[in-house]
Amino acid sequence: MGTSLTPEFWRLFAVLLVIFTAATVLVSAALDTLLVRMRQRRRPADHGHGTVDRPARHLTHH
Repeated sequence: MGTSLTPEFWRLFAVLLVIFTAATVLVSAALDTLLVRMRQRRRPADHGHGTVDRPARHLTHH
């Protein structure tokens, strides 16, 4: 007993695919923005002074 996929199924599939794709993109962008803001707040103001762990900024750009 085989069943065929109706045009109504494909229409609903397409609508749900677009909705979930858009939701994925929006959530990804929101999380990316949140992560960037968190990293900017954690990082102290860098004035080009080097440390043992991180060399001075002007030394790393060759």
